[in-house]
Amino acid sequence: MKLHFQLNIAFTTLLLVIMSVTGFVIYSLILDLLIQDEKAELNQKGELLVQILNQENLQPSVEHISGFLQDQNLQLMLYDRSQNKVLDSTMPKQVVDELLLDNDFSNMGKELWGLGNNKYVTSRILMYPESTGLELILLTPLNELQAVQQDFIKKLFIVFIIGAIAAVIISYIFTNKLVTPLTRLKWQLKKIEKREFDKLEPINATGEIKEVEKSVFEMADELQRYMKSQQQFFQNASHELKTPLMTIQGYAEGIRDGVFDKEEKGKGLEVMVTEVHRLKKIINEMILLAKLDSDQSSYQPGNVNLKEIVDQVLDRALPITNEKEIRILHEVDETLDVHVDPEKLLRALLNITFNGIRHANSKVVINVRQINRMITISIEDDGEGIDKELMPQIFHRFIKGNKGETGLGLAIARAIVQQSGGNITVGTSELGGAKFIVAFSEK
Repeated sequence: MKLHFQLNIAFTTLLLVIMSVTGFVIYSLILDLLIQDEKAELNQKGELLVQILNQENLQPSVEHISGFLQDQNLQLMLYDRSQNKVLDSTMPKQVVDELLLDNDFSNMGKELWGLGNNKYVTSRILMYPESTGLELILLTPLNELQAVQQDFIKKLFIVFIIGAIAAVIISYIFTNKLVTPLTRLKWQLKKIEKREFDKLEPINATGEIKEVEKSVFEMADELQRYMKSQQQFFQNASHELKTPLMTIQGYAEGIRDGVFDKEEKGKGLEVMVTEVHRLKKIINEMILLAKLDSDQSSYQPGNVNLKEIVDQVLDRALPITNEKEIRILHEVDETLDVHVDPEKLLRALLNITFNGIRHANSKVVINVRQINRMITISIEDDGEGIDKELMPQIFHRFIKGNKGETGLGLAIARAIVQQSGGNITVGTSELGGAKFIVAFSEK
């Protein structure tokens, strides 16, 4: 069942339940309210009759107030408590006798008297002086109040029906306004499913649906970017793998066919071994990068002192710096710790440092400090720097500069830093070369 119909059915059902409960409560209470109101009115009229009799010094009897009773359409009895006897009444004697028989007149708290299937609302007013033991009993048939109750309920029912129809119409309009953007959003998701990113269209929505639309479009952009990066990755990977394989194949076939002499054969074997090592390094780094992206369990974070990590970087880089005659200057705050995987962070910093060493003219500078609530590790060199066109893509896979090796080192560094909760950026150093900044928020 479509969401539009589900919402309408749910709203209509809720409305019917609320109206039914409200109608039942009103139906139950309205008769009590009518009885209380009628009793209060009878009391007022009874007290008025007593005042009239007292002011005119008339002997209490129905005859003296018959005109007033006819005007008010009242039933009245003059009751003597001491004799438990009705002295006079506007009602037939047979009815009065049946009332005396069916009801306890001495029970002053009883509001309703019964007579067969009929009931009466009563009000009892004592005559003055009280020593006379006389009281006026005024009665109103309950069926008159019930008729008022039924008439009120009928009108209320008509109001409820009109209100329900109006509410259903309003519900349909609002649910349609709610569901239509969702339906359009569904079609946009179908386009994403079919990878028709160029055909995506914005929808007219507000509130949470607008936020969902924004998230969907951001997801589509990220998915499109990811697909393009994957496509570029496979293209670059095939190229990087194809080159050494073709070199190995060429030398292998030449050696097999006896094309090379002894000296060239030895040189060819050296080249093949070099290319095999290069292939092995590319494949290992591709496997590592894939593992970093997919296997969260490969990260084993712990508290790491950055001074110790930098010392390990310097020890690992010493042979290369000596060979290239590059100096590594460093300044590290020994008190700074971060919560990361030590082996992974070491690998990331080694990749960035080796990249700096390859491009440096004479020195690489490493600084570890705390700025506000951020712990930053900056690695910069005095080399030729990174081309502006290449800088936005420098962390992508198989993107490398003139002296790059596999093009995966910086991609691996970024994956490790991001998985560790940090951020890595690149810019131009004051020394003239590139400047990489790895930042972690203070825990």
